[in-house]
Amino acid sequence: MKTSVVFMLLDQRRRQLLELVRARGFASLPELAGELQVSESTVRRDLERLEDSGCAKRTHGGVVYTGESPEFPHFKDRQESQWDKKRAIAGAAAALIEDGETLLLDGGTTTYEVARLLVGRPLQIVTNSMPVANLFASSSDSDLVLIGGNVHLRTGVTLGPYANAMLSDLNVRRALMSVAAVNERGYYNSNILQVEIQRAMLQAGDEVIVVADSTKFGHSSLSRLCPLAEVDRLVVDSEIERKWRDMVTGAGTQLTIAAAGEPAE
Repeated sequence: MKTSVVFMLLDQRRRQLLELVRARGFASLPELAGELQVSESTVRRDLERLEDSGCAKRTHGGVVYTGESPEFPHFKDRQESQWDKKRAIAGAAAALIEDGETLLLDGGTTTYEVARLLVGRPLQIVTNSMPVANLFASSSDSDLVLIGGNVHLRTGVTLGPYANAMLSDLNVRRALMSVAAVNERGYYNSNILQVEIQRAMLQAGDEVIVVADSTKFGHSSLSRLCPLAEVDRLVVDSEIERKWRDMVTGAGTQLTIAAAGEPAE
C-alpha cells in the first residue's frame, strides 16, 4: 500500500512539473524546485523522464517545453502507426544541421519533430509555423524569425501574399519541409496555398531538404510542389522501396535513410 502511494505521489509531481513547464515555456531549475518543494537533483531526475517522452528539453539554466501543440487539429490527427518512422526521420534530419546555421522550417508534423530535437542549439530559425515558433520562443540559444501572413487554423501556419513577400527577401542555409505525397513526377501537398509558400521556401534555401516517410511514395495529392530534381536531399525511413531509392538518387537528390525504431538523439 505504501509503495503504491509513493508511485502515485511521484506521478502527480511529474504531471505538475510538466504543467509548469508547459505554461511557462521556459523555467529554471531553482524555480521548478521551489514550486514543487523538492531538491534540484529530484527535478533533474524528473526532467530526464520528460525528455525521454519528448515533452521537454534541458538547456543552459533550465528546461524548455517541447511537447505537442494541442490547439491545432493537424497535430491531433497525425497517423500514430507511422510515428516511429517520423521520429527516426527527425533524428536523422536533425543530425544534418550544424550549429550556427540559418534554418527554414515549415509546419509539417515530421518537421515539428525535427524542431523539437533542435531546441537548445545555437541556430537562427525561420518558420511560418506557430507550433514550431513556440518551441524556440523561450530558448535563449536560438534566434527566431516568424513569417507573417494569414493563419491557417488547422495547421497553425501562416500563408498568403504577405508570407510569400517576406520569404522573397530572405536567404537561409537550409530549407527543411514535409510533403503529403511523392511519385515519379515529384513532390506534392494537399493545400494549394501551402504549396505556394513552400515554393517560396525552395527559392530561399541554399539547400532544400524534404522529410517524408515511406508510405508517402507512389501517391499524388492536390498540388504539385516541384519535380524530384529540385530537392537537394531526401530524409526517409528504411522501408522505402528500391525503385524509389533509385528514382530519387537518379534525379540527383542525396538520400539519407533513417532506420525506423532508432531512438532520436
